[in-house]
Amino acid sequence: MALRLISLNAWGGRVHEPLMRYLREADPDVLCLQEVTHVAGHDGGWLAFRDGDFELPQRASLLEDVAAILPDHHAFFAPAARGPLHDGDREVTSEWGLATFVRQGLPVIGQAQGFIHGDFPVSGFGEHPRPRNAHGFRIFRPDAGSAVTIVQMHGLRDLAGKGDTPARLAQAHALVALVEKVRRRGEGLVVCGDFNLLPDSETFAVLGELELADLVTTRGFTDTRTSWYPKEGRYADYLLVTPEVKVGKFDVVAEPEVSDHRALLLEIA
Repeated sequence: MALRLISLNAWGGRVHEPLMRYLREADPDVLCLQEVTHVAGHDGGWLAFRDGDFELPQRASLLEDVAAILPDHHAFFAPAARGPLHDGDREVTSEWGLATFVRQGLPVIGQAQGFIHGDFPVSGFGEHPRPRNAHGFRIFRPDAGSAVTIVQMHGLRDLAGKGDTPARLAQAHALVALVEKVRRRGEGLVVCGDFNLLPDSETFAVLGELELADLVTTRGFTDTRTSWYPKEGRYADYLLVTPEVKVGKFDVVAEPEVSDHRALLLEIA
């Protein structure tokens, strides 16, 4: 039986109803979400993220919302930062980061979580480029009698653009170090997420040392963004696999649009 994996930048749940409907219908075995909001004890609804003149609606209960539509999954939340969202003039403390959902019956037999850029900020979301983390987990597939390691990350955002920088190179090496904490050599490895990088980034050469190859660029996909994203530079999200991973299907999902990013869908034979 194929293992279905979806990786997606959830954009704080901005396109909430289509997102919930898509995830419920897709029912992935493993779901890797970036930009997930969580407000402890909040009764749901909407808050606003403000950064200077920029404002973005955020679903306060996004983590709980996804957990509710995937009741047969274990949920893991890895906050990268803790800072204020706004309910009018009132500040509400929120957490923001990665969420991973793994179907029950797929034992998680190893994990590694940590920062690949910066560290958890003491106060607020921090200065740009803000801290970023990654979550790696090794799961056993009873039907295949083997294990696979999946690592999701959200790459740092540099206000100057997506080009290579010393910080991004250091991030790549930190990601490799995290992978090596959880992966067993000879087993399949998947690395996915919103990398915030161009396809020619030196990061991919670093990941290539683990025999990882990207499926987005090598399979002819030229756009990982949706119509919600009006800017140029249509690459952001990537999914890489080692030769041990038997790819049954891979797609950069154009429809439905559930974020300003497209979902990446992988089925492992």
